[in-house]
Amino acid sequence: MQNVRVGVAGVGRLGQLHARLYREVEGTELAGVYDIDAARAQTLANELGVRRFDSFAELLASTEAVSIVVPTVFHFELGKAALEANKHVFVEKPITTTVDEASRLIALAASQKRVLQVGHIERFNAALLALENFPLAPRFIESHRLASFDPRGTDVAVVLDLMIHDIDIILTLVKSPLARIDASGVAVVSEEPDIANARLQFANGSVANVTASRISQKKMRKMRIFQRDAYVSIDFMQGLTEVFRLVSPDEAMAASGFPVVLGKLDQGARQRHIIYEKLQAPEGNALKMELASFIHAIHTGTPPPVTGEDGRRALEVATTITEAIKKADNHVT
Repeated sequence: MQNVRVGVAGVGRLGQLHARLYREVEGTELAGVYDIDAARAQTLANELGVRRFDSFAELLASTEAVSIVVPTVFHFELGKAALEANKHVFVEKPITTTVDEASRLIALAASQKRVLQVGHIERFNAALLALENFPLAPRFIESHRLASFDPRGTDVAVVLDLMIHDIDIILTLVKSPLARIDASGVAVVSEEPDIANARLQFANGSVANVTASRISQKKMRKMRIFQRDAYVSIDFMQGLTEVFRLVSPDEAMAASGFPVVLGKLDQGARQRHIIYEKLQAPEGNALKMELASFIHAIHTGTPPPVTGEDGRRALEVATTITEAIKKADNHVT
C-alpha cells in the first residue's frame, strides 16, 4: 500500500494536531504544512521535519490530499482549489459558510471522484461509538453543549461553533425528515448569538431539544436519549455511556457487561427488570481515528464516515436555526 501524501493548510491549535497525528496514521506521509503565518508554519515544520510551503498552491502541487483547518470563511475557497487540483479533501466543520457553497464542493468532489470528508469529530467519540450495536429508536433527545468564553470561535454564531456537533449526531440517530424547527438565542459578548436553544421536530414524531452556550462557567457535553423501555445518557467529555432499560427477567440474566438490576416492575401482563449498564468502546484518540478514516477512504475508494452530504445537512439545519434566532431578535422591541 503506497502512502498518501498529505498536507495541512492552517496550523493553529487544531491544525497542529492534524499535522502531528498524520505522522501516526498508517498509510500516510505528511508532506508539509502551510499557513499565512509563515513563522508559525516554519516552527511546526522544523519540529516535524517536513516542508513549509510558501503558498496553498505550492502545497497542492506536492500532495495527494489536504486537511483544511482554517477559519470557516475560507473553507470553500481552499476546498474548491484543492478539488479542482484533483486532491482529496478533509475540511473541518462546518463544511462551508453557506449551504450553496457546500453543494458546490460536493458536486465538484463527485465530478473529480475525490474523497470529501467533514470534520465532525464527535462521531468518533468513544461514548457514541459504544452505542454502535445498541438498538436506538429515539423519541426525545436532550443535549447540552456548554463552554467557557473563547474569542477563537466568535467569528460565527454558537450554533455553527458548538451546536452543529449535536445537530450532526441527532440527524444521524433519528431516521426521519425534519418537520419543524423553533429556536431562540442571545448575543451576549460577541456580535453573533453566544447562547442558543433549538427544538427540532421530526416527521416520525421524535423531538430534540438542543442547547449550546459559549459563555458558561462549567463545561458540559452531554446528550440524553429517551425511547420506549430505555434511557441513554452520553457524556462526551468523559467518554461515558450509561443505559437504563426495561427488560424481561431472562434478558436481564443474558445481558452482557454484568448489568446492575435496579428493581422490578410487576404491573401489567409481564414482569420486567430495570437494569443499568455502562457501555464501552475501545479507547483511542478521536481525531487520529477521524484522520485514519479519511486515509482509509482514499485507499479503499469507499465513502468516508462523515460525507460532504452529512456536512451540508448539518449546516442547513444550523443555518435555519441561526436565521430563526436573528428573525426573532429583529422582532424584539
